[in-house]
Amino acid sequence: MLIPIRFQSRSTVTSLGRMAYYTTDNEFWNCEDSDRDLVFLHGLGGGSSAYEWSKVYPAFAPNYRIFAPDLFGWGRSDRPEREYQIEDYLITITEFIEKSCEPPVTAIASSVTAALTIRIAIDRPDLFRSLILTNPAGLSDFGEDYGRNFFAKLAATPFVDRLIYKAAIATREGISTFLEQRQFADSSRIYPEIIEAYWQSAQQPNAEYSALSFVRGNQCFDLALYLPQLTIPTAIIWGKQAQFTPSETGKRLADLNPQAVRYFQVLEDTGLTPQLEIPAITIGLIQKFLSVL
Repeated sequence: MLIPIRFQSRSTVTSLGRMAYYTTDNEFWNCEDSDRDLVFLHGLGGGSSAYEWSKVYPAFAPNYRIFAPDLFGWGRSDRPEREYQIEDYLITITEFIEKSCEPPVTAIASSVTAALTIRIAIDRPDLFRSLILTNPAGLSDFGEDYGRNFFAKLAATPFVDRLIYKAAIATREGISTFLEQRQFADSSRIYPEIIEAYWQSAQQPNAEYSALSFVRGNQCFDLALYLPQLTIPTAIIWGKQAQFTPSETGKRLADLNPQAVRYFQVLEDTGLTPQLEIPAITIGLIQKFLSVL
């Protein structure tokens, strides 16, 4: 997997396994005296990894300590053969922050992982200073039944699930098609490095276990049941062209708790991952929210 220049790879051992992460080279950035840690958490899906935030987090290295982990089951982190569940991510993200960072941190998280981060912040508010989230969704919000999804049913079929992964999820062609049709609003913003980074992550041994667990819906839940309990100052960025959860649903979620969700910014002509599609705009918004939350 690709690591930005002047960053280094390290790892933390959690109770479920080792998590790789990418952090600032303090000798170059000279930020060891900073009292602010930024934790960048990538979303879930075939080939996902900390690369998702790699065009954004270097911009903050001069002033913050940066931590960008490959989540448990993804990228260079441990990928045991198991059915990955919500609790696995609640545990490992919590332990990662406790062991690797100096809380309270600002968590900058994407999609389903952002929704899971909200749940962690509800249970452990001591770990967080603020949250900046892109497209946070449980994918079963307001009672929607993800289990009715055609691909969820296919991914639950023995033998067919492995075929789906090898033929459709873990190929350069499959990754390119998904990025073009489902993740990006403008396919001209996709370049070979992005496809290669996703492909390299998808080719890691046992990578199919976490990916197929996600497609089956193991990490899906109704975020609307949790968001009203959030107390951490939060900003939400939402791609208007996000395929899985429309911005109207995002606004409906944000309106459940205006005391905590202080900003809700819709980005036109942008899909699920503005951090990859329009990184410069995403950096600007994060800088703004860091200053006001």
